[in-house]
Amino acid sequence: MNGFRERMARFMYGRYGNDQLSKVYLGLALAFLVLNLITGKMLFYVAGIALMGYGIYRSFSKNIAKMSAQNQKYLNWRYQKLVKYKNEKKHWAQRKEYRFYKCPGCRQKVRVPRGRGKIRITCPKCRNEFVKKS
Repeated sequence: MNGFRERMARFMYGRYGNDQLSKVYLGLALAFLVLNLITGKMLFYVAGIALMGYGIYRSFSKNIAKMSAQNQKYLNWRYQKLVKYKNEKKHWAQRKEYRFYKCPGCRQKVRVPRGRGKIRITCPKCRNEFVKKS
């Protein structure tokens, strides 16, 4: 067993290996293959095999810079989606005490307390003033 590990370590030397994006591709491939088993549609089978092939290709690729850049782009996209989800969750929790408006000048979100009538809101980012009902 020890000889196998050494041979695999030598084989993987200089190759990219597994990353988060490769795992996503392999997970999607598995999901498509299960959908193929359930529905019997050939499209799911082809998509699953293609995604599995590309995920394995990424893992064994020697173009480390390109694969790393793709993974970083995916991680940045995932982070932005996560931040947007958390902000929406926070706004939903605060909806009874606060109203949220977008500044007409810079589109910055501004939080104001509810139940104050018409108020003049000053954007903290661009100092634009606008009137809204709270």
